[in-house]
Amino acid sequence: MSARAFGEPHGSTAFARTMIITLFLLFMIVPIIATGLFSFSIRWDRTLWPEGFTTQWWSKVMAKTAFRTTLMNSLTVSSATVFLSLTLVAPTAYWVHTKLPRAKPVMEILAIIPFGFPAVVLALGLIRFYGALPIPFVNSPVLLICAYVTITLPFMYRPVMNALETLDTRILTEASGSLGASERQTFLFVILPNIRSGIVNGSLLVFSAAFVEFALANLLVGTRFKTFPMYLVEFTRFDGRQASALALISFACAWVISLGILSTSGRNRRQLFRKRRASVATC
Repeated sequence: MSARAFGEPHGSTAFARTMIITLFLLFMIVPIIATGLFSFSIRWDRTLWPEGFTTQWWSKVMAKTAFRTTLMNSLTVSSATVFLSLTLVAPTAYWVHTKLPRAKPVMEILAIIPFGFPAVVLALGLIRFYGALPIPFVNSPVLLICAYVTITLPFMYRPVMNALETLDTRILTEASGSLGASERQTFLFVILPNIRSGIVNGSLLVFSAAFVEFALANLLVGTRFKTFPMYLVEFTRFDGRQASALALISFACAWVISLGILSTSGRNRRQLFRKRRASVATC
């Protein structure tokens, strides 16, 4: 039989697919390469290629105290967002999955709702609500963390719920209870270790989303608590080469987080495959 009978792609179709993929990769990679070259260039505005290379822009960026301060602010806020989001979402997802499975569609809708609010609307709503309270939340990192938890809720909820749905939580809970464990002990020492992959993926997604967020930080805290994205935007106004260096640093952080997600997902799939193969072998 011919190759076409087996569903193999025609020569022209395969060439078209290759061209589309190549163009897409070039569209994604060329701006990153150009940003990297610009961050090392001495001058790049009169010729097609940079007029020499230097590392002085990177040295200037690294030497600034504001760089270290804003980077630490973003790392602190992002880590706090991950901790608070995990503390709220993991027990809630477990409770809904085991006690109220009919409420899952409602939780899915509630988790998606934050995507429907622009950052300006969400920021104004938070300022008006918390501004009426006697507690000084407005213009503080605490309010920014709460806002980040709100907008990153889907990134934590969905991976955790996916991990829970792959487990037989009823059998695990009953087995743990038969050994004298309380519900809290079952959740902490039985359920959480078994949904570790979902927790890691959700935490990485939440961290990356909070780390690069600019609009809410600019509206809620402004210059009182500068984050790394705010510092990057400031540099774009007066020095594009140092801003390019900062952009590459931000991209490197996102790349490392993406590799962590892919590594965790791949390891989880391999473990699931081994479990299924072992169960088939015992049958």
